[in-house]
Amino acid sequence: MRFLLPPSETKIRGGQGVILNLKSLSFAGLTAARAQILGALELLAVNPELAAKVLKIGPKNLHELVANEQLRTSATLPAIDRYDGTLFDALKGIEPAVAGGAIHPLSQLAQGRLAQHVFIQSALFGLVSAGDAIPAYRLSGTTSLPGAALKKMWPEAHEVVWRELGAGLIVDLRSKSYADLAPLPTDGSVDWVWIEVVHEGPDGVRKPMNHFNKKAKGVLVRAALQAKSMPKTLAALAEVARSVGLELEPPLHDRTAVLVTREQLAR
Repeated sequence: MRFLLPPSETKIRGGQGVILNLKSLSFAGLTAARAQILGALELLAVNPELAAKVLKIGPKNLHELVANEQLRTSATLPAIDRYDGTLFDALKGIEPAVAGGAIHPLSQLAQGRLAQHVFIQSALFGLVSAGDAIPAYRLSGTTSLPGAALKKMWPEAHEVVWRELGAGLIVDLRSKSYADLAPLPTDGSVDWVWIEVVHEGPDGVRKPMNHFNKKAKGVLVRAALQAKSMPKTLAALAEVARSVGLELEPPLHDRTAVLVTREQLAR
């Protein structure tokens, strides 16, 4: 089983690893597209005023442009550590600051499974493994980047990626904008499900999630990674979900499985 995650717009700065090496990233078939998009982002960084407009960066966050000026020279971090925010905090067991900022690290077993089972859809690098070393950057999947049409380049480039992932169920937890950057094939060549998260209140009424959508996804992936046996089927994943207070309902008429959260997760 492989999990596809969206990136976070916020990134951890700095790094501990060597500088970026595109050839060392997973999925060599994406190297050409990565190089073109990287070059376009570097060229945009030469014009800070235009870059701020294209990347939708306000006056208070202009410092974020520096990351794009140093893409080839700044230190890297594994993708799972580079991305910040609710989903990744939940996956890594990082409690919010209001709870004292406690950290509950993944087990060694789970950490060993990360690179093989967790993948993140990046606007800059395409699909990367959780273990791939990447620098901090600023680029959204909805950006109209001069010199590199993300919405055209990434769908075409990823066609070979889904075959590289191999057999087994793919659990798509990406947001719609990132799923659209690299749509999974619908011809039956790949076994996958899309996860929709809803919150069920005491009255039984279900509503789409917002902030807790991300938390539920992180909790689910964390539980799967830490399970004694990595789930291989949707039914097995549903059992894992129940162990952490979630309910995973299989698809009825399409590929959409529903992940139901209740009060204990939303607090």
